[in-house]
Amino acid sequence: MAARVATEALPARIRHRFPILERLVYVNSCSQGALSDSVRAAYEAYLHDWDKKGAPWEYWVERAETVRGAFAGLVGADADEVAVTTSLSAGVSALMSGLRFDEPRTKIVISDFEFPTVGQIAHAQEQRGRQVVHVPQDEDSTIPLERFEEAIDEETALVAVTHTCYRNGSRIDVEGVTRIAHERGALVLVDAYQAAGAIPIDVRALGVDFLAAGTVKYLLGSAGLAFLYCRNDLVERVRPTSTGWFADEDIFQMDIYDYSPSRTARRFEHGTPPIPSIYAGIAGLELVQEIGVAEAQEHIRGLTDRLSEGVDDLGGRVVTPRDPERRGPLVAIASTDEYALVAALQDEGIVTSSRAGNLRVSFHGYNTSADVEAVVAALARHRNLLA
Repeated sequence: MAARVATEALPARIRHRFPILERLVYVNSCSQGALSDSVRAAYEAYLHDWDKKGAPWEYWVERAETVRGAFAGLVGADADEVAVTTSLSAGVSALMSGLRFDEPRTKIVISDFEFPTVGQIAHAQEQRGRQVVHVPQDEDSTIPLERFEEAIDEETALVAVTHTCYRNGSRIDVEGVTRIAHERGALVLVDAYQAAGAIPIDVRALGVDFLAAGTVKYLLGSAGLAFLYCRNDLVERVRPTSTGWFADEDIFQMDIYDYSPSRTARRFEHGTPPIPSIYAGIAGLELVQEIGVAEAQEHIRGLTDRLSEGVDDLGGRVVTPRDPERRGPLVAIASTDEYALVAALQDEGIVTSSRAGNLRVSFHGYNTSADVEAVVAALARHRNLLA
């Protein structure tokens, strides 16, 4: 009973902030976090400010600085090390466009866990003479550190890895990869989109050079806002050619005869900031701080364990590693027809998603053990769709 009480303590405090939970079993935070009352109010505030003030651009720029500082605080960075972007793609594209690949370092190493964003942007660099090397996963849905030992060498300029795989929930040993890369003179970019807000992240402790994330998932904001962290001593070594007005050293100089990028991570930004999404992002980040990332992580681990045990009892197969240190906040369950299974659960009021032959179930601080029980009961009714 004590364990159950502990599992319910966090959602009892915050669940009422998410109206959708009154109607549906929402276990799809790996695709999009549930809409909170504070994010809805933030969009209303944006419309109110626009209507009342007309074009309050100075205030809106201040809002962008607020969200920059909020994300920096979340990951242990300085505000000047964070770019505010419209998507992870935008930030990573700017970064890739500005990296130097001096001979013999012409190689980009990526894992087979990457989201298309990083994979496609990396392969786009082949048109500039770069070589892309993939690190394959093992049959147990993990990528051992030895695979990176084999792939990273003195020709590697950049190693790009996801923190948590969007397909199967497996985590990469980011600290281990970073150590290997740095020993061999390569830089490291981490895609933390499937982790930020549900797993504590400290860029100093990880030792990474670049880290990107966005607000649409566990950071509880909306689409249209992301961040790129660049270690302070590396900022001026990267001169993006994918750029825009807000990346300039002095955006109000309005100089069309010169390219003088900001001396901070703002050099990775582009044009007009995504103001509505920034309002929502501030509200989401404030809510994440209220929930507490470390507390959310422990809560999610408990729910994930319960779900995995329930799937075992049904004779199903959980693809996600069982070791809490090797998995993220999503659980991937093998299916004979993942699309049919997602649709069947949707018909029962349970919101999930699918990737690569798996049903994806992902919890946040607002989910309860009753949500887990509902999912397991529904899977029992559709056991024929479990692989």
